[in-house]
Amino acid sequence: MRDVRIVHELDGIACQVQPAALLQAGDRLWEAWRDHPDFSMPDLLLGLDAGGIVPTVAVALASELPYRLAWKLDLDLPDKHRFTESHARRTKVFAYGDLAGARVLLIDDEVTTGRTLASLATVLYDAGAQVAGAACLIEDSTGKPRPLLESLEVPLCALTRI
Repeated sequence: MRDVRIVHELDGIACQVQPAALLQAGDRLWEAWRDHPDFSMPDLLLGLDAGGIVPTVAVALASELPYRLAWKLDLDLPDKHRFTESHARRTKVFAYGDLAGARVLLIDDEVTTGRTLASLATVLYDAGAQVAGAACLIEDSTGKPRPLLESLEVPLCALTRI
């Protein structure tokens, strides 16, 4: 497990979240992705359990795109795609559904090493999906996530870089 936890204004930990702040963050993250040099229009947003749920919903509202969520629930459903979150207490994560041919934008609250997003991107490629990119609220650049994601042709868009 990682030693540091990034607390941000949308996670509801340090303070209550006003709906207007959620909508504003979704608008800002969607606008940042649209302005990204590697922008391509996704068909679908895919958010990560647990921290990525709120930003995914916010971007879905801003973009009017449908979303799915990856969960740490191992359900007996068809089209189960297993990937890993190596720094977590429970490392197995699952995305569900037939994603073949879909252009997917990955959404999370933060990225540090990029290993979770890289694991998910690899699984999606194997399932026949296209990964448009990854968008997050915070990039912790000390973990150097960009080179790993770029090696998989997954452009990273972050609202804040620390």
